[in-house]
Amino acid sequence: MPASLDTPVYAVPEDHLIPVGDYLRNLTPIPPSRMFLINKSLAVFRQAQPGVPAFDASQGDGGASLPGVPRQVLERAQELQLDHGTAYDMPFGTEAYRRSVVERYWRLEAASGLGPANVLGTQGGRDALVKAYAAMLALGHGRIGDPVIVSRVPWISYNWGPYGVGANVLRAPGRPETGWAYTEDGLAACVEYAGRSGRKIAGLIITNPDNPTGATITPQRQAALAKAALRLGVAFVLFDWMYHYVTDEQPMDLNRFVQLFEPSERPRLMFLDGLTKSLGASNVRNCHLIASEGVIRFSVARASHAVIPSFYSLAVAMAAYEFGYAQVSRGIVDPTNASRKVLKDFLDEHGFQAILGKGYYAFINVSRWLAAKGWQDSEPLGQYLAEQHGLAIVPGSFFSEDGAEWIRFSYATPVDRTLGAAQRLVEGLSALVA
Repeated sequence: MPASLDTPVYAVPEDHLIPVGDYLRNLTPIPPSRMFLINKSLAVFRQAQPGVPAFDASQGDGGASLPGVPRQVLERAQELQLDHGTAYDMPFGTEAYRRSVVERYWRLEAASGLGPANVLGTQGGRDALVKAYAAMLALGHGRIGDPVIVSRVPWISYNWGPYGVGANVLRAPGRPETGWAYTEDGLAACVEYAGRSGRKIAGLIITNPDNPTGATITPQRQAALAKAALRLGVAFVLFDWMYHYVTDEQPMDLNRFVQLFEPSERPRLMFLDGLTKSLGASNVRNCHLIASEGVIRFSVARASHAVIPSFYSLAVAMAAYEFGYAQVSRGIVDPTNASRKVLKDFLDEHGFQAILGKGYYAFINVSRWLAAKGWQDSEPLGQYLAEQHGLAIVPGSFFSEDGAEWIRFSYATPVDRTLGAAQRLVEGLSALVA
């Protein structure tokens, strides 16, 4: 019988209530990302030495360091917005956007088993990731507190995004000489380690090219690691391919990639991609998640009560796909590829130990100079380089303690700016040991 209108009533039946627990009280505080504070130190140099060139090699934003989204794409997106109007759309975006992702961007074939119903539009990569983490927990082993595996030196938000929605973060074994790459033995060790506390692995994140290290592995190696994880009982594997277009090789081919997996394995895979890096569209906030229809339905239901992507972000993507993505992304991809080549030669010439694969970044070992100053990690080096030498980089210690002796150096800039920043790095480091 319906409860009395004079009696409080829960929104769900009592056997579906969330159990009371105090884990929120015991969470370590989630710190804000220090990535947004780096340029404050560079401002000190600019104020002290007006007119002297400064170099920003901290950028993961091609809209700031390179031309960003071409004007013709933005104008076409505006036309789409005007034609579309400003009414609510669906929590996954629009059907036209889904078709555009499938037909114009990935050009998915029937054999892939993927279609528009497998596409979720999101308000940027972080939104997609949070939705993916929630699905990993709920549809995996169905428990709060199960871990998500990340690399030993992960992107900053991989440390905290899963934690904020109830997933612990487990950094896998890895060594600097291999770019902290995953191994099958390392994944097995993660499963065993989590099991000691009664936990199962909710998900594994494979980022290629990697952030922060720039390390890359082949599609075959990505698939081998994913298949090993699935055999070990990892609930889901998410492939973050946000940088995969920024290469002098070929971007990932999703049609071919899914064929490396058995049909029974494919529902446990997720793929993330978007405009942020390869189109320099950081503040457009467009990303898409490709996953099984079950994952998409789960995420759409949740999104209907939370974050729905703006149509304009979808329109920029549709316009870019309409013009031909390889063509419109050249303003980011071409100069970055050119800078990668000259930076590699420069680092080799000056005897640096560095990881330099594809994407935007070189990860450079600076242990010698840290030792000369008695610095425990690269954070004070970052402040020193910015304030005294006009060079912004990202200290590796921002990512994890295992990156403490390294810095992330972005070459997503024109060649002359990349070489200028590299020379300024040498000057700054040399001054430490003079």
